[in-house]
Amino acid sequence: MNIAQLAEQIVVGESVTQDEISCLVSEVDLYDLMYWAHKIKLHFKGNVVSLCSVFNAKSGACKEDCKFCAQSVHHNVSFEQYPLKNGSESLNACKDAEHSGANRFGFVTSGGALTDRDFEEICKMIKATPQERLDVCASLGILTKIQTLKLKEMGVKRVHHNLETSRSFFPRICSTHDYDQRVETVRIVKRAGMEICCGGIFGLGESWEDRIELAVILRDLQVDAVPLNFLNPIKGTPLGGTSPLHPLEILRIISIYRFIMPSADISICGGREKNLRDMQSWIFYAGANGAMIGNYLTTQGRPPADDWQMISDCGLTCGSSLDKVSV
Repeated sequence: MNIAQLAEQIVVGESVTQDEISCLVSEVDLYDLMYWAHKIKLHFKGNVVSLCSVFNAKSGACKEDCKFCAQSVHHNVSFEQYPLKNGSESLNACKDAEHSGANRFGFVTSGGALTDRDFEEICKMIKATPQERLDVCASLGILTKIQTLKLKEMGVKRVHHNLETSRSFFPRICSTHDYDQRVETVRIVKRAGMEICCGGIFGLGESWEDRIELAVILRDLQVDAVPLNFLNPIKGTPLGGTSPLHPLEILRIISIYRFIMPSADISICGGREKNLRDMQSWIFYAGANGAMIGNYLTTQGRPPADDWQMISDCGLTCGSSLDKVSV
């Protein structure tokens, strides 16, 4: 395979074929792959990094049985659970996100779908958020067309809703809802004319075929942003004893996703610190142009100043100024 020629074809608008993807998985040297993934990223995204921060507005008591998730009632996990938080808490979280240097601030709730009452309360919080400083996003589970249009009216720029894994592997991860429900929410958001942030989590026991199947589905759905998460095994979940992925395997995943979705935002989120360790800065060379900053939903991240130091050391820029965080 001539990977340089393939990268040049992608830059001018051609899509990578299934045979070419297979070669990227098994035949191309990782460092050559990252080099050209980086070139593709520079063409479509430049040298700019996007940082997102999440507000866990409603935690735990989820009736779904996703095997990796601490918030499921089906698992025995000790963590802070609470009903929907209030407006003052969301504003404080927004201030923290802005201080951390984030570009995006996402409202996240546990569970498959919100009650009408909780949805209305979330809309009030969103409306009160100072959107001139941060782009507001929402991750609220299964959405209807009416709810999606309401979020758009409130100023939400991007809706997040992961597919988690491939259609083939999904039944081994979750049995309480089916894949088409997740796909339909993505399509509802797209039809509403909003941006969709949709990706998955790796290290669940899936194969490379599953990883590629997910990437192709995301490409076909024309998602705008792809969050890549890597399992941080939580004690008490069915996957609590799973070994973390090797950093080099993660970098190959990132690079291949850049080849398959060259113009999408690719952001590295949950499990970054646990899995990549000292190789976290390599995500940007492998093709990513974004990351989650601060804490996650039920696990801790690292101090934002450490991420800003990494961004500065890599010679990257961001929509937020470096003087917001001490580096």
